[in-house]
Amino acid sequence: MTPRLSAHELLSLVLDTGSFQSWDEAPVDVEPDAAYAAALAGAREKSGVDEAIVTGEGLLRGRRVAVVMGEFAFLAGSIGVATADRLAQAIRRATEQGLPLLAGPASGGTRMQEGTVAFLQMVRITAAITAHKAAGLPYLVYLRNPTTGGVLASWGSPGHVTVAEPGALIGFLGPRVYEALYGRPFPEGVQVAENLFAHGIVDAVLEPERVADVLDRALTVLAAPRTPTIPALPPGLEELVRDVPAWESVTTSRRKERPGIRRLLRYAAHDVLPLNGTGAGESDPGLLLALARFGEVPCVVLGQDRRGQTEHRPMGPAALREARRGMRLASELRLPLVTVIDTPGAALSREAEEGGMAGEIARCLAELVDLEAPTLSVLLGQGTGGGALALVPADRTVAAQHGWLSPLPPEGASAIVHRDTDHAPEMAQAQGVRSLDLQTHGLVDRIVPELPDAADEPEEFCRRLGAVLQHELATLLGADPAARHEARLERFARLGQLSVSAPS
Repeated sequence: MTPRLSAHELLSLVLDTGSFQSWDEAPVDVEPDAAYAAALAGAREKSGVDEAIVTGEGLLRGRRVAVVMGEFAFLAGSIGVATADRLAQAIRRATEQGLPLLAGPASGGTRMQEGTVAFLQMVRITAAITAHKAAGLPYLVYLRNPTTGGVLASWGSPGHVTVAEPGALIGFLGPRVYEALYGRPFPEGVQVAENLFAHGIVDAVLEPERVADVLDRALTVLAAPRTPTIPALPPGLEELVRDVPAWESVTTSRRKERPGIRRLLRYAAHDVLPLNGTGAGESDPGLLLALARFGEVPCVVLGQDRRGQTEHRPMGPAALREARRGMRLASELRLPLVTVIDTPGAALSREAEEGGMAGEIARCLAELVDLEAPTLSVLLGQGTGGGALALVPADRTVAAQHGWLSPLPPEGASAIVHRDTDHAPEMAQAQGVRSLDLQTHGLVDRIVPELPDAADEPEEFCRRLGAVLQHELATLLGADPAARHEARLERFARLGQLSVSAPS
């Protein structure tokens, strides 16, 4: 367990030396009775602060930020009316001044001496955070030991990025209260930061000394300018795209050595900050969610991870719920969204059906069609079925030369039409699954050549694709939002005008 740091000790680790400026004013008078007044006086003497929250601003690697930090030494960091008043005022001030907000809760929850009135402060605090996020401003949270009760359920949980202290007790109902109410101890290992990471509730578990690095990386993306210079495309892209049979693209896309989303981010992006899970108790290794920059352009990236999808664990509905978290982040933070399609197909199983796979596909489609943020889809490899389709709708679509899209694997289409799998190559050709066919139909805007196969030139291919993504994202950011959204709707409305006959 990491030694418990005071609010000011943590601030000294996170903020640039000497940059912290307090926003705290004298706490409002809650007219305590004698016993409570004595407890408050004792807490002030013990903790060295006048309330269970410390607020202010400072510099993080030279960037101005607002901070709200819990002080556990003051009555176990509990939230009363005066605490909530200070916290809500600081959040509103950060919003008015357009500052990113860093939160470091450490609390046992509601202050019992103030009862229901203190309990209801959760609503007030949540309203202030909701307004901050609605303004498109980052809200980053570091959950410290312990963070429980109303603090976790109000300002501890809604972060855009949420990391936790190693070994920290994090839970809605404190274990001591649980044991008193139910006469048995709470199960071990549940309300622990590492377990919450395993279940996709927090994005990382980090020692206090590492928090500044992660926050800086996050803010480098989140606070990046939204008006980048549009870079030139790599020369001669179209001339380098070869016309090859559809089946060659299908088999090429299935090579184990083919680069996926992880190598694309490693070679073509920077300031990459992986996120973890849905934030609601689920994660799926078949999807990778991250904040990143391609060139100057910040974005949310969500991609189907070929490394995380196996025959025994194909991409499940939780992956699409994690994708929808990425869509919400793009909307709230007003960042472009990049979706990367690379899947042999979503899970076909009892668990997938009971987990609502079809509904998740429908919700992804609905959200992408109507998302206000600029959107760019990338057909990187295999694009099979509804799991692939769920990430397709976008303002622009870029395809790797051997990327393809089909309602079923060609073998499955052959089984339906010919009662065998032998006709898979001709079904792939007849159905028009290739990137070139999709471009002919206006469903792919740009094809990135493979020379001759991305598996044989992974770094060069990823850098080439990254340069195209920089160009496309910068162009989308410069477009009029209303016109861009209207063009997206029109793009898919045109599908009804396409000929049923596929390319030969």
